[in-house]
Amino acid sequence: MQRYDVADTALADQGVRRIAWAERAMPVLGLLRERFALERPLHGLTVAACMHVTTETAALARTLTAAGAQLHLAASNPLSTQDDVAAALAAEGVGVFARHGVDREGYGAHLRAVLEAGPQYLLDDGCDLVNLLHATPTLLEGVRAGIEETTTGVLRLRQMAAEGALKLPMVAVNDTAVQRLVANRHGTGQSTLDAVLRATGVLLAGTTVVVAGYGPCGHGIADRARGLGAYVVVTEVDPARALEAVLDGHRVVPMEQAAAYGDVFITATGNRGVLREEHFAVMKDGAVLANAGHFDVEVDVVALATLSVEVHRRVRPHVDEHLMADDRRLLLIAEGRLANLAAAEGHPAAVMDVSFAVQALTLEWLVARTLAPGVYDVPEGIDVEVARTKLAALGVQLDALTPEQEHYLSTWRA
Repeated sequence: MQRYDVADTALADQGVRRIAWAERAMPVLGLLRERFALERPLHGLTVAACMHVTTETAALARTLTAAGAQLHLAASNPLSTQDDVAAALAAEGVGVFARHGVDREGYGAHLRAVLEAGPQYLLDDGCDLVNLLHATPTLLEGVRAGIEETTTGVLRLRQMAAEGALKLPMVAVNDTAVQRLVANRHGTGQSTLDAVLRATGVLLAGTTVVVAGYGPCGHGIADRARGLGAYVVVTEVDPARALEAVLDGHRVVPMEQAAAYGDVFITATGNRGVLREEHFAVMKDGAVLANAGHFDVEVDVVALATLSVEVHRRVRPHVDEHLMADDRRLLLIAEGRLANLAAAEGHPAAVMDVSFAVQALTLEWLVARTLAPGVYDVPEGIDVEVARTKLAALGVQLDALTPEQEHYLSTWRA
């Protein structure tokens, strides 16, 4: 079979330098790689991964290969692929199938290529590999288990499990406390605003930023937007999350109201049609539309294109201008795809250090077990281990319980 498919192998040296820069901020994964290189817990195993091909993912790839795995990596988003990083990993023996901007046909071919390598384990992003496996049952043979790292992917896995359709044990890495705090809230919050600023150059201070969804990702985006001086409006369908947003000081209204006065709209729900035709019809001239959810369905780009009398592509890098019949212009970032990875560089390396360390340790835990099909939580001890290691790398010390305190917490007796 084809060993790799990257844009330009001559970019490898450039990719190596960029990976080295990211690894400076990834001490937890570095320490884990040292142990893995000695113990080789993944020796002889083939792992298929669908992930964003970035410098941070390269650090994880190096860690897994140090553990003895034969890794085959496909891009989970063509617009986030860094071609020099893909070339560097290919040069190091990773089976990389990723090209920036590849079309849907090529994207599907890349997913199939990593599965045809005959993996025993999966690292998935958005459930793409799992969906393809279940659509092509012959590819399921030999696959033992996997890991899912996104909110959207875990939602789909739980739906499959509830219907009895899931044929594999899958671990929901996204649902750990550390992942939700560090990656979803702080990582998505910073990187999404970074994308909006890079793409548009807009001054957020004094503008109205509408955040659709107040889960961990939406919470982080709202916090960062307010920190830059924006007025934040939240839209929600969940009463508890809406209440949280109100108590955090944000205004909560339905999207049909917010659409008329928002300046920047950011979706972070994991659902489809969050911004749609009736909203586009009343938006202000120059409104900015960005998606921080996994798939390009939160902003109804088909309806937006249908309403447009003209579309001016790339008025700025990663920005398309949609001209309405009444001369209003709506600015769509990254074609409605994940803005933080398409128009910026995704989560900071320090964030992915934590997220990928959880994934690597979870994979080590998973290969030592035989589980029935279903969705499993990450063992609490892994979350604690990663958090302690990260704090130690940051020079942070913790209190310790006294024997009297431990006894007090372990008994109901006086």
